Amino acid sequence: MEQSEVQALADKLDKLIERCQKLEQDNATLRELQDDWNRERAQLMHKNDLAKNKIEAMIGRLRALEHH
Repeated sequence: MEQSEVQALADKLDKLIERCQKLEQDNATLRELQDDWNRERAQLMHKNDLAKNKIEAMIGRLRALEHH
């Protein structure tokens, strides 16, 4: 194998390594974003449950007032 062929392979390998590192960084960033979105979703679901419970309680009080 000639020196130029070896150098060409080494260059391709370097590019593949760089691309792999970039993909690993992107993947880590995406995982962090996903974790953030999952936390936000859980918070929103909790707030939704609280609002639902308050509304159900208000409806219950209104129904109780109707019967008096």
